[in-house]
Amino acid sequence: MIRIVLSLFLMTGFIVSCSTNALTGKDQLTLFPESQLQDMASQEYVQFLSTNKVVSSSANKDAEMVKRVGQRITAAVESIYREKGITDKLEGFKWEYNLVNDPAVNAWCMPGGKIVVYTGLLPISQNEAALAVVMGHEVAHALLQHGNQRMSQQMGAQAVQAGLQVALANKSQETQNLFMTAYGAGATLGVILPFSRKHELEADHWGLNLAAKAGYNPREAIPLWERMEKAGSGQKPPEFMSTHPSEGRRIDQLEKFMPEALTYYKPVGK
Repeated sequence: MIRIVLSLFLMTGFIVSCSTNALTGKDQLTLFPESQLQDMASQEYVQFLSTNKVVSSSANKDAEMVKRVGQRITAAVESIYREKGITDKLEGFKWEYNLVNDPAVNAWCMPGGKIVVYTGLLPISQNEAALAVVMGHEVAHALLQHGNQRMSQQMGAQAVQAGLQVALANKSQETQNLFMTAYGAGATLGVILPFSRKHELEADHWGLNLAAKAGYNPREAIPLWERMEKAGSGQKPPEFMSTHPSEGRRIDQLEKFMPEALTYYKPVGK
């Protein structure tokens, strides 16, 4: 009987926590309230910046570029949400953009728009439009609540929603580590977070739209991923062994996404 009751509680928690993403209109499992994740993100972001080498945007052109790209993508997000009549879904977002001196090829965006780009990404991105494609991708992960879904999948199998709320409120080291990994700060395997292949392609799709809406040529995504593939030197595992799409498959999908992205594209100043 106890097992039956616990199973019912668990099933109820999952059903109650199924929501519809405002951007895609698709159902998703998100056990954690975004407002709580935003609060945690704000705290973890400050902690991360205090223990890493932040590059000043007032003294460095690359850091200035990161802020500029971030601001333009923010404007693109707000414009798209305004057109869709869902601006209320951006409540709690307080955008921040920082470049961190670290050789890792990485970038991430936490709930509430807390963004970090690593200097190791810049030699591969090479130009502002390609950087916008990457940052758009990371912002898309946050808007699509992929981190929330990832945490929910990992913790939801072991506890009902009330237990998850307590775990988040207590913020044990284990919970903090899970949070940071889910949003990319703990990732060491490259610029794109280890979400599922489905999430990666979904973020590619909307990230391309965001970069285009921000006035950056979305076609830069193709040579960007060709450079990513070259930088990998063939050392990545086959796609069926990885949570990431292979660069070849990713490029094929980006080609399919391109016509839609181009409908958003209007070069700045034109």
